[in-house]
Amino acid sequence: MADLNPSAQTLERRRENWGTKLGVILAVSGSAVGLGNFLRFPGLAATHGGGMFMIPYFISLLLLGIPLVWAEWAMGRYGGARGYNSAPGIYSVIWPRPWSRYFGALALMVPIVIYMYYVYIESWCLYYAWSYLRAFVTGNRGVSPGESVEQGAAFFSNYVQDTQNGLPGPAIAMLILVFLLNYVFIYRGVTRGIETFSRYAMPLLVLCALVVLVRVLTLPNILDGLGFMWNPSLPEGQSTWDYLKNAEVWLLAAGQIFFSISVGFGIIINYASYLRRNDDVVLSGMTACATNEFCEVCLGGLITIPVAFIFLGGLPEGLLRSISEGSSLAVGFFALPPVFGLMPLGLLFGALWFFMLSLAAITSSLSMLQPTIAFLEEGMGLGRRAAVALLGLLTAIGCLIAVYFSKNLAALDTMDFWVGSVCIYVLATIQVLMFGWAFGIERARAEIAQGAEMKVPAIFWPVIRYVTPVYLLVIFLFWAKQKFPERIRGIVELDAADRAGVLFPLIYIGLLILFFVIMIALTRQRMDRLRVEEHAREEVVP
Repeated sequence: MADLNPSAQTLERRRENWGTKLGVILAVSGSAVGLGNFLRFPGLAATHGGGMFMIPYFISLLLLGIPLVWAEWAMGRYGGARGYNSAPGIYSVIWPRPWSRYFGALALMVPIVIYMYYVYIESWCLYYAWSYLRAFVTGNRGVSPGESVEQGAAFFSNYVQDTQNGLPGPAIAMLILVFLLNYVFIYRGVTRGIETFSRYAMPLLVLCALVVLVRVLTLPNILDGLGFMWNPSLPEGQSTWDYLKNAEVWLLAAGQIFFSISVGFGIIINYASYLRRNDDVVLSGMTACATNEFCEVCLGGLITIPVAFIFLGGLPEGLLRSISEGSSLAVGFFALPPVFGLMPLGLLFGALWFFMLSLAAITSSLSMLQPTIAFLEEGMGLGRRAAVALLGLLTAIGCLIAVYFSKNLAALDTMDFWVGSVCIYVLATIQVLMFGWAFGIERARAEIAQGAEMKVPAIFWPVIRYVTPVYLLVIFLFWAKQKFPERIRGIVELDAADRAGVLFPLIYIGLLILFFVIMIALTRQRMDRLRVEEHAREEVVP
């Protein structure tokens, strides 16, 4: 292990800040804006009431999303002002108990495990963009909507080879390219790497989406597609009140808000720790949320489902069932490729669309690496190069597991369920309880008000203390009751060979948590010294 005495170089790197206010907003927005905005949200809205879905969606945003965002921004800046950029250190000052920092093991594990499979999906987007430029993807006007989707699914299956375990050559090559690209930017640091990339990638992402949107809105019969997406639609005989009493709709809406704005990933508290003491967390958090909602509702909601509806002449029953369950793969990689193949100049717009998805995915995946890099630097005392190399090794092993067990995408699905769903619910609940109860409302008020140009509404405080934790708990319990028995039953019914695709990812996830718990224990004294030295530095520097 590295020397426990922090060098000047390590301390200087630990004190890195965002270069500009716009830079941090674009970086946090880039973390939130990802594949779910353009693929998952439109499908959920279209198949769960259309415009009616926006009622539970926006209520969830107000009661769950915005309070959690403000809490994580405030916690991160508070911890950063006391010398910490990683979750274990931040938790130790938010909740000063000997064991509170160990919750940080979960906050370190979650983003890098999500990265392990997310970067693989990211590589698919780049491959599809390249395939459109090479005219590998085409549409067939002589087939039914169901057959078009089946052709799209066959193209995807041939690429990832999801009918058997193994390492598909073309998919591995593209994964290596995207994997290395992420680490090039993360090696350059917060300001020169993440912020610089986000300053260019986010405007370019929005520009690409706007170009595709203009093309979609000028298509014949676009009103039919928009009507299918946004007109309030309830099953025959169901009233508005019956719809709003449906627990599943609220679960889906809250889940989409939850995943969309990146709360519970351990990312925002890390990004916020690089803020300066008087940077406005209230306005910055609201701006990042607004940017995310613009991309999700105004861009994703007007493109994905309407254009698929027009060119497929409706959506096949199997596709509707998949997207109603939140499957981004069904929309993005089965339905849309043949749609762009049928569209005039579709190869160009298809390439532009999937390039835009690649940018959205990269800005998200970069944010998943930085929280653990911060711990390896400040906790273990590693330099940037050593920290990047160690994390690269850990994530490369996980990526290989996700790719090798590709039959039915078993490993990817396992990681997404247990970490991308279960663990982030748990982590978000821990963080909101820390902020609303352990940190204390008076300190929380003072921290959020520091440097704020906009006053937080008074209703926020009872919401963050009572409503949000209860909301999270109810969502998780209903969701777990629905999903856990189905998941366990599915594992039991697998044969021995297929079960390996589930067990290997779970074993690796467990080993990562154990590794981080041990590292947090071994580096505890060093982390405490960093806080003492930071406090002394603040007293000396006028």
